[in-house]
Amino acid sequence: MLAVDGGNSKTHAVIVNEQGEMLGEGRAEGTNYQTVGNDTFLNHLREAIYEALDQGRLQIQDIDFTQYGLAGADREKDFRNLRSLLGSLPFPDWSLECDTLQGLRIDNPGHAGVVLICGAGTNAAGRTENGETIQIGGFGYRYGDAAGGAYIALQAFRAAVRSWEGRGEKTILEKTLPSGLGFQNMKALYDFALDNPKYSIPLRVTLTVHEAADSGDEKAVSILKQVGKELGRAGIAVVNHLPDLKRATVPIVLNGSILQQGKNQYLMESLTTTLQRADFDSRIINRHIAPVYGSVMLAFDQLGIESDASIVNRWEGVK
Repeated sequence: MLAVDGGNSKTHAVIVNEQGEMLGEGRAEGTNYQTVGNDTFLNHLREAIYEALDQGRLQIQDIDFTQYGLAGADREKDFRNLRSLLGSLPFPDWSLECDTLQGLRIDNPGHAGVVLICGAGTNAAGRTENGETIQIGGFGYRYGDAAGGAYIALQAFRAAVRSWEGRGEKTILEKTLPSGLGFQNMKALYDFALDNPKYSIPLRVTLTVHEAADSGDEKAVSILKQVGKELGRAGIAVVNHLPDLKRATVPIVLNGSILQQGKNQYLMESLTTTLQRADFDSRIINRHIAPVYGSVMLAFDQLGIESDASIVNRWEGVK
């Protein structure tokens, strides 16, 4: 079976057998049709899929089912467009899910609960056992998002500027941020940003923030605590929209590099504390499993294949 995780920045396709063993893998640039357009969406999707087929020395007819988990599958109009585009591919049996809800399936057999995503961007979504769903966020800072790598990078830059100018609390980000980006000092970075209005602070700055927090820098700690609190608030909002989830302990599945790989203690403690103050019980699931395997599990569900612990453990830490 073929599983695809198509995100904003990259597309990841894997072909596995019924034991979850990888037969082929392919990667390409992002496939959010909302940002790259229909033609580029299909080009990148085909690139990842055919690389996986070539690596596995497989043919199209060898694929018995395909599960797509795609960014941009947000509203019914998106699903209509994507179904039309995917229908042009030579795979007769397939299913489509939003990449957010794809992530909810990771190590969560019931596929009900809440998924919190904090990678380059942020998103939250939930699903009940009856299939009712809700999405909170995912459209950027302008639409209320306040987490994710881009947000952390922006807050770090603002904190470094304010520290350097004397308008805010002192932070070592004033020194580590420009040096990590190849600038001699904060003035050089500041001037470069002013001279290049379209310049975006690179997402790798999130690592600099993590390092500053680990060294005890109070501003870096506060940035990560705020992100954890915001993610917790988003999770609570999802459950409040889906009150049926409160009937049992709610699985909170964490996705995205900042949560799955970073696992910063300050962010995680803030997230946990925020969730504990809610009027429902929850348990956090934080496995370092690539999002594409959420689509693999959905494919298994469609085919009636049980994804037991031995299969899930095989994918732990696989990039």
